[in-house]
Amino acid sequence: MFKEYTTVTEIAGPLLTIEQIEDAQYMEIVEIELGGGERRRGQVLMTSKDKALVQVFEGTEGIGIGSTKVKFLGRVMELPVSSDILGRVFSGSGVPIDDGPEIIPEARLNINGNPINPVARDYPTDFIQTGVSAIDGLNTLVRGQKLPIFSGSGLPHSRLAAQIARQAKVLGREEKFAVVFAALGITFEESNYFISELRNTGAIERSILFVNLADDPAVERIITPKLALTAAEYLAFDLDMQVLVVLTDMTNYCEALREISAARREVPGRRGYPGYLYTDLATMYERAGRIKGRAGSITQIPILTMPEDDKTHPIPDLTGYITEGQIIVSRELSRKGIYPPIDVLPSLSRLRDKGIGKDRTREDHPDVASQLFAAYARGREAAELATILGEASLTDEDQIFMRFSEAFEKRFVLQGEYENRDIEDTLTIGWNLLRMIPRGELKRIRDEYLDRYYEEEGKKVEAQVTHQEENE
Repeated sequence: MFKEYTTVTEIAGPLLTIEQIEDAQYMEIVEIELGGGERRRGQVLMTSKDKALVQVFEGTEGIGIGSTKVKFLGRVMELPVSSDILGRVFSGSGVPIDDGPEIIPEARLNINGNPINPVARDYPTDFIQTGVSAIDGLNTLVRGQKLPIFSGSGLPHSRLAAQIARQAKVLGREEKFAVVFAALGITFEESNYFISELRNTGAIERSILFVNLADDPAVERIITPKLALTAAEYLAFDLDMQVLVVLTDMTNYCEALREISAARREVPGRRGYPGYLYTDLATMYERAGRIKGRAGSITQIPILTMPEDDKTHPIPDLTGYITEGQIIVSRELSRKGIYPPIDVLPSLSRLRDKGIGKDRTREDHPDVASQLFAAYARGREAAELATILGEASLTDEDQIFMRFSEAFEKRFVLQGEYENRDIEDTLTIGWNLLRMIPRGELKRIRDEYLDRYYEEEGKKVEAQVTHQEENE
């Protein structure tokens, strides 16, 4: 039997204090009825003797102390799920907003999820092709991995997120693949962009979108990623699908967490964020992975904008501790007109070597990735030296590597927003660039691969160029 109270004694931001209650439970869902009959939902954040602190998902505007009824429902928040959730668009609180029918649930799942037993986890090893060379070639995404994208205000991370959502797939397998997209605190224009991009390319049929707009209550932002991850867990572990979860922008999520923490009068931690920020982020990021004996998997790409482009800010700093690497979006490359402006040098995928090589991508991939990275790093150093001392101060080898780094940015990193490169295309571009460098300088690639791809393939390319020139 539901218990109803009219004893709201305090309203602070998105929080209500209710007194003279019995047996309230942590995370319990409540229904709030305003004096005019409007109903809202909330969740118990804290209980103490005969008091409960409730966060209101739709905000507290219009709620009066004397006229409000609060009904405790005796259950936690749940997401109704079935295979029909694919292709649908939901609000940040899980309500359909695409003019489609209500979901007839096969199950109702606790949005807080269940932690995966570390012993039951399977190691991520399968390559996921995003169609973006800077990721697939050098900072490879692996099935079951958590690989965040660190960006900055005004950079094209939204376009990159949409491109990955459209193009991502497990290579070499005919497996069911789905994308769960959670947009946190974005503008109406950004929301329309994501929805139209997925619809226009047909990717919406294998996608689920949860959209929390900037003018929606901040407290709703707290539950949006949990709803998305619950949907992903259902698709992965009940329907045996390979699921990619894109969460953007996690900075907005953390700001909402700080706002609620301040309303609760909690002692602040670094830069005003709550001391449990690390734990809170970990409970979401660790919902990615593979489980032994299960065919499905959850791979996560959280996207966050670094305040003032500061990698030491608490949000990217703590995210980096929890996840397996990071993709860095560079403002300098963006100014050069390069899209996607991914700076491969500070970027890192800690699971890259587990997902590439023979029987996964191609046998030469690890060597090519290592050599491209080293050559680009040397070219960047030569360019910096030329800026200080002049190009005349460089050795012949340094000038070769400097020209290589410029070509690398324009031919390997730069690609069209709708250009979907498979891994063969990416590696071919990589080898074409490496032919700018004398063979003796390519010390990170085994001779057998140099013989096959540097010499033999190089002769084929020269023959094709010669044939084309003759025809012209």
